[in-house]
Amino acid sequence: MAKIAIIETGGKQYLVTQDSVLNVEKIAGADKAGSKITFDKVLLTDDGKETKVGSPYVTGAVVSAELVEEGREKKISVIRYRQKSKYFKKRGHRQPYAKVRITALP
Repeated sequence: MAKIAIIETGGKQYLVTQDSVLNVEKIAGADKAGSKITFDKVLLTDDGKETKVGSPYVTGAVVSAELVEEGREKKISVIRYRQKSKYFKKRGHRQPYAKVRITALP
């Protein structure tokens, strides 16, 4: 069985394995592709023989990753409308993200 870990970043939790690629919230400090990132908020680790569950985090566990790219999601339209009162507001939003590749698990 493959090694897995559950990490927390950007207020969300992600199940990661070795060499998995995932989109997370934009990470401050990682500005160009290839830069190294460490996730120290590890909630669970499993290596196939032993499972460690943190309360709330596993002490000493660090997941390493590298930044693949930074970008922005597709545009979404946010519309506020009140009928019979001539109230209409339309705004657009593009959420920034960081695509990371997991390189090392604890």
